[in-house]
Amino acid sequence: MGKGRLEAFSDGVIAIIITIMVLELKVPHGADFAALQELLPVFCSYVLSFIYVGIFWNNHHHLLHASTVVDGRVLWANLHLLFWLSLVPFTTGWMGENQFAPLPVALYGAMLFMSAIAYTMLEKALIVCNPSDAVVTMALTKERKGIASAVMYLLAVPAAFLHVWLSFILYVLVAILWFLPDRRIEARFKS
Repeated sequence: MGKGRLEAFSDGVIAIIITIMVLELKVPHGADFAALQELLPVFCSYVLSFIYVGIFWNNHHHLLHASTVVDGRVLWANLHLLFWLSLVPFTTGWMGENQFAPLPVALYGAMLFMSAIAYTMLEKALIVCNPSDAVVTMALTKERKGIASAVMYLLAVPAAFLHVWLSFILYVLVAILWFLPDRRIEARFKS
């Protein structure tokens, strides 16, 4: 079956996720820098989450662009990914509102870990569904960045209870790692 509806649905869900996140940003009560300073944790968690949603959307776009067909397994794998991404506004808000307390920061990492697992499951479903000469099948052979990301997310969960900034640093490092789209797919389109 074609992939157009899957792409449109996913884009819509991701747009709603970003909309919910931005609506959670409250206007400060005051017109000075002190009023803004109180909102700094909320804003920082929003920026980090916006970047993460952008990274997932960007790589999701490349992944589907490289695919020729989808099947029922891909549809369910995609819904699995969207489920975990739909928790981004909740975990972001909880983390920011509680000024990076250990449990919300750990839950944020668990949500990112499960999103990464779901994304990997979507990749695997697309590989099975597409012919062996499809770009997605040929490009997704080595998964070093994905494994490294999942390991860092997993480490960030218990690290939040030791020192929350260790977790935050790991989240930023993974975001930096994925800031550019998956080069394995882009390289296949250039050759």
